[in-house]
Amino acid sequence: MKTKNAASVMSAPAHDHTHDHPHGHSHVHGRGDAPVKALSSSAYPHVRMRRLRGMDALRDMVREHHVRVEDLVYPLFVEEDVSERLPIASMPGVFRETEKSLEIAVKNAAAAGLKSIMLFGVSHHKDHTGSDSCDPNGLLARMIDRAKQAAPDMVVIADACFCEYTDHGHCGPLNDKGDVDNDRTVENIAMQSVIAAEAGADIIAPSGMMDGQVAAIRHALDVTGFNHIPIMAYAAKFASVFYGPFRDAAGCALGKSTHKVRTDRKTYQMDPANAREALREAALDEAEGADMLMIKPGMPYLDVLANLRRETRLPLAVYQVSGEYAMMKFAAAAGALNYEQAMMESLLAFKRAGADLILTYGAQDAAGWIKNNT
Repeated sequence: MKTKNAASVMSAPAHDHTHDHPHGHSHVHGRGDAPVKALSSSAYPHVRMRRLRGMDALRDMVREHHVRVEDLVYPLFVEEDVSERLPIASMPGVFRETEKSLEIAVKNAAAAGLKSIMLFGVSHHKDHTGSDSCDPNGLLARMIDRAKQAAPDMVVIADACFCEYTDHGHCGPLNDKGDVDNDRTVENIAMQSVIAAEAGADIIAPSGMMDGQVAAIRHALDVTGFNHIPIMAYAAKFASVFYGPFRDAAGCALGKSTHKVRTDRKTYQMDPANAREALREAALDEAEGADMLMIKPGMPYLDVLANLRRETRLPLAVYQVSGEYAMMKFAAAAGALNYEQAMMESLLAFKRAGADLILTYGAQDAAGWIKNNT
């Protein structure tokens, strides 16, 4: 049985005739002689994009991108020679863990469903070359071992760099001009990576932006029996203002050293203006043997992430850095936005741009929200 509306459509009066539109579109004159486009039209009113937005279930059905707990990597700071974990004022909700409290932090991350963490040491044994990070008994090795003992199935990523371990705060030993010596740093980072692998690291992530570092690490790992350990290259790490809170947290801010050194990292980290160069950097790291590529920071460089996604088949990571996290936290504290909504929207933006993995200080928060919404 036809409904009244269906019957009226099926029995349209024969004298309602169609006129040819001067631009080739057919219009049917209905009530009030208002022109209505033919049913074959690919535009409004027959195409209505809102049809798939009317219900939560419909929106869920057609959602293009999703953030999973498995996509998230949780960065953790570990300070040696302290008895209590310390809050980081510029990063609300983030702490410098003690070596003992690290165990609890890792177990809590695992309980939240997180699969991966990245560790950053806050050293009390700094020197000109960052030698403590190459000591099998140093902080780098100890915190990796402790994290693996706490949660053996957790993927532990070792940040391979020297800025947290040098007394001048730069990412390697300096030359006589006060700039980082690229080739000496590459030699050292290869040793540091082997120390991390011996301690139990599951992934090595070199962040110093030294030319040739990926190839050197790959060779060192291969010849020491760690050819199964993947490398997550910080392929495009920009000289960004958004790292500010991290440098407070990790104790690697520049300008505090008595050495005559540069007060920025612009000679080795990338110029924020250069998107094409970022693709070239990533291609070089891939050619040198990187297994994954990373863009850092995140939100200000979504264009670079999206462009790189089109260029490579390797898994892509993006680092939502300390300044990005802090902006959302402080804006939420001021009542300017909702932290949960802002964080989840930003994580979706990374996925939409092509990221497979997201490093964020909000990882444990996000894991809880995702779990509660499934």
